[in-house]
Order: sequence, then C-alpha cells, then structure tokens
Amino acid sequence: MTKTTDFGYQKVAEGEKARKVAGVVDSVAARYDLMNDLMSGGLHRLWKRFAVESSGVRPGESVLDVAAGTGDLAQLFAARVSAQGDEVLTDINSAMLKAGRDRLLDAGRLMPAVQCDAERLPFDAGRFDCVSIAFGLRNVTHKEAALEEMCRVLRPGGRLLVLEFSKVWAPLKPVYDAYSFGVLPRLGKLVANDAEAYRYLAESIRMHPDQAALKAMMEQAGLERVEYFNLAAGVVALHRGYKL
Repeated sequence: MTKTTDFGYQKVAEGEKARKVAGVVDSVAARYDLMNDLMSGGLHRLWKRFAVESSGVRPGESVLDVAAGTGDLAQLFAARVSAQGDEVLTDINSAMLKAGRDRLLDAGRLMPAVQCDAERLPFDAGRFDCVSIAFGLRNVTHKEAALEEMCRVLRPGGRLLVLEFSKVWAPLKPVYDAYSFGVLPRLGKLVANDAEAYRYLAESIRMHPDQAALKAMMEQAGLERVEYFNLAAGVVALHRGYKL
C-alpha cells in the first residue's frame, strides 16, 4: 500500500510531496521576500531577529541554516559568527538556494550553499554549534526524520532553533482564518500571480503540529531542555532545544 502524507488539506503519496512543494516554491521564489513583508506587515523580520538573538551564537561558532530560502536568517547569523565563524546554507530548492547565495554575496559574505534534503543532511555528526530552520519544517515530508538529522549534526551543547507558524490564540482564530483563507490567496494572485501557492500555505499551517506537539517531537528526536516562545499570539512560535 502506498504511504501518504499531507500536502495542505490533500493526501498525496509520500514520494510526491517534495515535488509538489518544489512547484509551489518555484512559482513564488521571485516575489518571496516581497510577499513575506506584505503578509506579515514586516513582522517576519522581527521574528527572525528574535530567533537569532535567542540562539546564543557567538563569534567563531558554526551554524547550519536548513531550508535557508532567500538567506535573510543566514545574513543575521553571519553578523554574529563574524569572519572567524563558519556558516552553511542548505535548501532542497535550487531557485531559493541561488537567491539566498546571491543575497549574501551582494552583502559581501561568501559561504557554502548546499542543495540537499533536510531528512538527509550531508554533514558529519557533531559538526555544528547551532542548527536553524525557519518556516521550512512544515514542508518536510518526514518531520521526525528531519529533526533527528538536525540533532545528529549538532555538537554536544549545541542548539536547534525551529521558527514556524503555529497555533494561534483561540479568540483570534476566526479573524486569522478569514485572513488566511480570504486575503492571502488574493494577495498571492495579485503579487505573485499564484493564489494556489498561498492557499497551500494557509492549509499547511493548519496541518503542522501545534506548539506542544512539536516540543514533544523535538524531545523524541533527542533534544533536551526544549522550550517554545509564542510570537504574535501564537501565529508563529520559536522552539529551542539542546543536544546534551
């Protein structure tokens, strides 16, 4: 029997999800940053800055940014690790990875950019002091496998940061749903010429584990002292765990 997984509200064969997500990402890559600013009113920049500040990363440390997208989180990390540090970008999507690499080059920062699957990271165990993934975990087919891989490549004492959409505060849910399913697809059509990509975004958020469930998954993957911080009333949550 063919195993299935969620692609928004659809059930698809596990082997099909990565291809479908890639199609969505390819469609919106050129307007990705603009849409992020419009969708969040610029708040995504503050959420990412909070994640980096919560990482405890110091000059000279090594950082892996998984699902790095257009490189905005990586750029913030680069300022913290300084020239003595070591930072690597990965993304499964070549268009996004190229955009992130080019953005960092324009900022005068040269770092390795590796196209790979978060479920199969091509790095030695214990390679990094910090691993981050921002708004990418919900697109992974096997989230547990990706979390285990990110834990594997952490050094003892290293930390994993997962910044992701989560479960909004219950009184705000009707307004949030109206915005997600009414406004976002229209905005996606107007700006990126792809309403379906942003309908998938809204659906994928609803199918993603909530704060407590993701905390339990991180603990199951081998992380300890896992905690989470709700941002914007739970629209987004930052989870942080340590490898001991």
